[in-house]
Amino acid sequence: MPEIQSRHTLWRAFVPRWAHLPLSGEGAARFGGRWNPVGHPTIYAAFELSTAWAEYNQSFVQHPALIAQLELRNARLADLTSAETLERWGVTSDIHQCEWRDLVDRELVPPTYELRERLLAEGWHGVIYPSHMSRGGTCAALWRWNGEGAPSLEAVDPDHRLPTSAASWL
Repeated sequence: MPEIQSRHTLWRAFVPRWAHLPLSGEGAARFGGRWNPVGHPTIYAAFELSTAWAEYNQSFVQHPALIAQLELRNARLADLTSAETLERWGVTSDIHQCEWRDLVDRELVPPTYELRERLLAEGWHGVIYPSHMSRGGTCAALWRWNGEGAPSLEAVDPDHRLPTSAASWL
């Protein structure tokens, strides 16, 4: 996959309560994630609808979800599914298996956070990585979007069905 691709279609499954903020990344900022420490908004999405669903549920319990199609344009994503890219950054495929939650709980820095910092410093907007919950599926973690010098990210909503505020949940 090229370093910059003009357009990606992504799928995102998230808690319905936040239907009015499909591009916020605040859930990841609040709780942290594999590719972001607490306090850093990140959009986690998948390249396949089935992968988005599997990643969201993370188990056999099927939680209610809102699934949105996203259009990402002009993003510089490091494709960490490629052995060549992993080698370029001096990491192995083991990075995909790191127990980031355990490391954070022990007040250690996960290797994914270290690589994130290096990639951000060189102007990358995010990463492409293999799914943990859907064999053969591919995910993206996006650290920068819709700002100056950042790629464009939009929720596909041609009929304007997504709410524009949290009022529908009150």
